[in-house]
Amino acid sequence: MTELTHPLATVPQDELVGRAEEDPHRPRFHFVSPAGWLNDPNGVSQWNGTYHLFYQYNPEGAFHHRILWGHATSPDLVNWTDEPVALEPSEGPDADGCWSGVLVNDAGTPTLVYSGRLGASELPCVAVGSPDLLSWTKAPENPVIPAPPAGVDITAYRDHCVWREGARWRQLVGSGIRGRGGTAFLYESSDLRRWDYIGPLFIGDAASGDPADADWQGTMWECVDLFRAGGGVLGDPVPGDPVPGGESTGPEASTDVLVFSAWHDGDTRHPLYWTGRYAGDSYTPRDLHRLDYGGRYFYAPQSFADESGRRIMFGWLQEGRTDAAMVEAGWSGVMSLPRVATLDPDGELAFAPVPELESLRQDHVRVGPRTLGGSEILAGVSGNQLDLELDLELEPGSVFRLGVLGSGPAQDPEPAEETVIEVGCDVGSGGFAQSYVLLDRSRSSLDRTLDTGQKSGPVNLPGGRLHLRVLVDRSALEIFANGKPLTARTYPTLGGEAVRLSAAGTVRLLQMDAWRMEGVFAGPRQLFP
Repeated sequence: MTELTHPLATVPQDELVGRAEEDPHRPRFHFVSPAGWLNDPNGVSQWNGTYHLFYQYNPEGAFHHRILWGHATSPDLVNWTDEPVALEPSEGPDADGCWSGVLVNDAGTPTLVYSGRLGASELPCVAVGSPDLLSWTKAPENPVIPAPPAGVDITAYRDHCVWREGARWRQLVGSGIRGRGGTAFLYESSDLRRWDYIGPLFIGDAASGDPADADWQGTMWECVDLFRAGGGVLGDPVPGDPVPGGESTGPEASTDVLVFSAWHDGDTRHPLYWTGRYAGDSYTPRDLHRLDYGGRYFYAPQSFADESGRRIMFGWLQEGRTDAAMVEAGWSGVMSLPRVATLDPDGELAFAPVPELESLRQDHVRVGPRTLGGSEILAGVSGNQLDLELDLELEPGSVFRLGVLGSGPAQDPEPAEETVIEVGCDVGSGGFAQSYVLLDRSRSSLDRTLDTGQKSGPVNLPGGRLHLRVLVDRSALEIFANGKPLTARTYPTLGGEAVRLSAAGTVRLLQMDAWRMEGVFAGPRQLFP
């Protein structure tokens, strides 16, 4: 057990869980650590029917320091059980932290590949698990890659994506080449212990775009994740791919997706992804996309294919309040709800919460159909743990707004606190293609120390049709607009629970379904289960 050695460790460990549970902003149906600090999802997987979620964890307090691997299991991606800490620092290459990594199946043996931190160095390490994945033994060969590639001036070097390709293992390590951009270094191995360096899979361009842009590529790529979306096996030829010296042989049914989190000089920026094709020892990009319009509020995502073949992704919802507020609350960091990734008709990723979450729905209310006008607070629909699902039709030039966590009387046109989701269609040559989703947090809280910046991104509305899903879990907010996600945090101070609909122009509400969501954690939890 770690001691109170960090300057921010001002809250005794025996008080952390109680403080965390008393915080009204702490989510109830998202996964959170028992208390202390949580960041990246790690080793997300399904093993013999059980879902496993490992995560970066500091039980010393709500700050990043000497990271362990927390561990939770679930039969259904909804109800989670805390398990014993999987990895913690020990003498050797991970003495200062067991940083992010993945779980792979090595001929029936559960195996973790993670970044061990020692001083300023992070190097790949391996640990082998028991059949139930509850105890882990670090490999004596650690670090299994002794140093970053020689002769390359790197910005950082950590985080892993590992997969089996034929008779050999392949691994990507996130990094960046100074003066050029982020990259993922490719390695190959027969046994997960001895790795041959192949080269950069693909190098980004940090000089492209403005560092303030929401799609700037950064100078280092964290938490790289390579997978095939739309079916097939990574590395296999795909029907529809161009033949050598020729054109495409048909429509592409799948694409190889390279996810990364853009990082620069210690600053976590936002998750992005390339669509393209991985073949041989390289990746040929086609288009760059934003993974989540909330930016750093869905950071360091990691995905896996479950036993039914679904591509399921988790991400880290960072906090939007001050370091001091986090420490005082006794906890920091939320794991996103698991979301399923699919390919949309445009060849981009679309996301939806896993359907298993519907088991938490209570007290159903249905509204519509009707044409919206003005502003109204919905009777019978309120709360700070909600699942809202709406189908709408918007005419060009119209704007729809959904307010949640609103305070004040129903007749108040501008409540003191309210978080507003807006979807609109700009009139222009692009028609419905100019549509957007926007999150307005300018009045979400009376606490002026918070991050309340606007978040937005484009959304395609075919024929003006919109399917909007909004999940509110106290301070955690996940929005899906025609499959485009926007994740954020909000911290109201007045305890408002009102839901408001408003519209400008012609907006038809075809149907709205609302549910209160049950919590999944009952009773106090333990820092060290």
